[in-house]
Amino acid sequence: MSVTRYIDTVLERIQDATPGQTEFYQAAEEVLRSLAPLLQAEPKYDKYNIIDRIVVPERTIIFRVVWVDDAGVYRTNIGYRVQFNSAIGPYKGGLRFHPSVNLGIIKFLGFEQIFKNSLTGLNIGGGKGGSNFDPKGKSDNEIMKFCQAFMSELYKHIGETKDIPAGDIGVGARELGYMFGQYKRLTGNFEGVLTGKGLNWGGSLVRKEATGFGSVYFAEEMLNKNGESLKGKVCTVSGAGNVAIYTIQKLYSMEALPVTCSDSRGMVYDKNGIDLDTLKLIKEIQRESLSEYVRVHPNARYIPCHQYKKECNGVWSIPCDAAFPSATQNEMNLEDVQTLYANGCRLICEGANMPTTMEAMDFIIAHKEILYGPAKAANAGGVATSQLEMSQNASMQSWSFAEVDSKLHCIMRSIFNTSYATSQEFGEEGNLVMGANIAGFRKVADAMIDQGAI
Repeated sequence: MSVTRYIDTVLERIQDATPGQTEFYQAAEEVLRSLAPLLQAEPKYDKYNIIDRIVVPERTIIFRVVWVDDAGVYRTNIGYRVQFNSAIGPYKGGLRFHPSVNLGIIKFLGFEQIFKNSLTGLNIGGGKGGSNFDPKGKSDNEIMKFCQAFMSELYKHIGETKDIPAGDIGVGARELGYMFGQYKRLTGNFEGVLTGKGLNWGGSLVRKEATGFGSVYFAEEMLNKNGESLKGKVCTVSGAGNVAIYTIQKLYSMEALPVTCSDSRGMVYDKNGIDLDTLKLIKEIQRESLSEYVRVHPNARYIPCHQYKKECNGVWSIPCDAAFPSATQNEMNLEDVQTLYANGCRLICEGANMPTTMEAMDFIIAHKEILYGPAKAANAGGVATSQLEMSQNASMQSWSFAEVDSKLHCIMRSIFNTSYATSQEFGEEGNLVMGANIAGFRKVADAMIDQGAI
C-alpha cells in the first residue's frame, strides 16, 4: 500500500470510529499528510504501526461536573481529560473552559500538544482537558464552586509525574488557584500538579507572558533568517487574552507597531498602535468588552462582529506587514489569507492553536514568499515555560524574570532551527509545517518504538 493510501486509510478509520470530531480530523490530516516524506524514507514507522497508534489517545476521561450557582440551583457540565501520549514524559497540556468545548475540540488540542511538546526538547508528553462551562457572567463564587467540583473528579487522574494540567481559554490564575486549592484539600499534598500557579505559591515568572512572547521570538527568528527584523513593521493581532496581550507587548519591545486586537464581540483598530495599558485594564482587571477601548481612545475604531463580512475575520482586512492570529481555532480562512496577501502581509505567525483552516494553510504554503510559523512550533512558548515552572517546583527554586525569559528565547530559537533544518532535510526548505511536524513526530515515534507495544 502506498504511503498516501495508508494515510487516507488511517484518516477514514478514525472518522468511522469516532464520528463528529471535525477539529480532530483536521488536526490529524494536517500532521499525517506532512509526514509522507518521512514515512517513505523510514519503513520502521509502518512496521511498528506508529501512525495507527499515535492517533488514538492512551486514555480518554469524560465526567459529570455538578455545582450549585448563587441562586441555589444545581448546574451540570461535562468535564474532559484526554491523555494522548506519554512516550517522552508525563502528559502536559492546558484546561479550557468554554461553551464550545466538546470531545473533538479536546482531542484536536491534545493531539497537537504531542508534537508541540516534543519540539520544545523537554521531556513532556501530550494531553488536554476542559469543560463546556462558561466563566463569562459568573460570579467569583460560582467559578470557585465549579472549579472545586471539576477538580473533585480530575484529581484522581493527575499528578506531578503523571499528568500536569495548565490553563487555556477561560482558565487563568483565578481558576487555577481554585483548582489547586481543591487538589491540595483532597490529597493533602502541596506539589507541582498544575502550572500557571500564582507567584506566591509555586508559579513562575513569565508564564503568563510566555505564549505571546514565544510567538514573537519565533517570528523574529523567521525574519532574521530572511535578513529582516520586526522593527518598523505594522502588525495585526487577533484575540484579547494572555496570548494576544503579551504578543502585543513583545511586539512593542521589538519596535513593531501592533494595531489591532479582538474579542468575541468585535475588534479594535488603532492606527497609532494598541494602548497596552488600556487593553490590560479592560481585559485583565475590568473583564469588559473591547468596545470600552474607544471610550478612552476615541480616535480608534471599534467594529462589532456583525459588521464583518460574513464568514471573514475583520482583523485580517487591516493592511499589515505581519499577522499574529492569537485567538482560537479556524479564525483565519482562505479569503482572510488572500486578503492579507493582497494587502502586502508577508508573515503569519500563529499564537493560537490551529487558527488557520486547511485551505488557508495550503494557500500560505504555496506562496513561499510568506513566512509562516505554524502553531505547534510558534506557540510552544507557553508549555515550554510550564515545564520551566515544573523544574523550579522540583528543585524548590524561583528564577528571575530575565532568567526564565532567556531560557524561553533559547527554546523558541531551538524550535525554529530544528523545524527549519528538518524542512531542509526533506527537500522543502522553509516549509515549517512539514519541518515541525516531522521533527515533533520523529522524537515521539522513536520513543514509542523503544518502549515496545504501549
